[in-house]
Amino acid sequence: MPAMKQDQHRDIIGIRVAALGWREALDSLTRQLDEDGPQRIFNFLNANNANLAMRDAGYRQGLSRCEVLPDGVGVEIASRTLHGISFPANLNGTDFIPALLVHAERPLKVALIGARPEKLAGAVKNFKIMTPWHEFYPVSDGFFDKSDSSEVLEKLAQINPDITLVAMGTPQQEIWIDNNIRQGHGRMVFGVGALFDFVSGSVQRAPMMVRHLKLEWVWRLIQEPSRLWYRYIVGNPVFLFHVFRYKLRGAHRNSEIPA
Repeated sequence: MPAMKQDQHRDIIGIRVAALGWREALDSLTRQLDEDGPQRIFNFLNANNANLAMRDAGYRQGLSRCEVLPDGVGVEIASRTLHGISFPANLNGTDFIPALLVHAERPLKVALIGARPEKLAGAVKNFKIMTPWHEFYPVSDGFFDKSDSSEVLEKLAQINPDITLVAMGTPQQEIWIDNNIRQGHGRMVFGVGALFDFVSGSVQRAPMMVRHLKLEWVWRLIQEPSRLWYRYIVGNPVFLFHVFRYKLRGAHRNSEIPA
């Protein structure tokens, strides 16, 4: 998988994260979809994912073998703290994947894996409404036997999709992709977390004003306090602790993250 230029990445507590603007990212990925190049795998890093990567070696290894895109205000704060500058854009999957599908004018085959059956069906339906020139294939919900993924992988190979979206939650989706996805399972593969929940309409996005204020995490906490309180109330300070400790060690200046 060809890497982006070294100066297009930043070290966020040992994880190599792409630093691209919206237009640059959309143009680059759309161009690569039109070229006969190797498979590319993308995942997203936010504060919660970074905390998981600090204690899950398998997940961290999976991230090291793919392109990682910045997601949320947490990694923006980390970039400012460690490098003195924000990321050019918040390329969170909930916004970036629909934008990429709109930006890609050539009809694409898009495979979807994950979520509950009704959410998967709802996501396919709404994706078709948003971008009717693409073909969408609901390969499987997220409740298949992960110890034997042969049936799911065979379906993917039969479709030979341009884009495969995997929504199993972190770190399960990233580890599953790293262990199972191979050439022919998608020219571009994305681990997309709760994307199908949002696209299907089963989970409501924060109002645009709240998103502009970079407070969508507060909105989500209010919507699902019992599920998300630990991620945000405990997880955000833990992430900042990791960032400041990394800065004090000078690791962001001294370490080399392989391409």
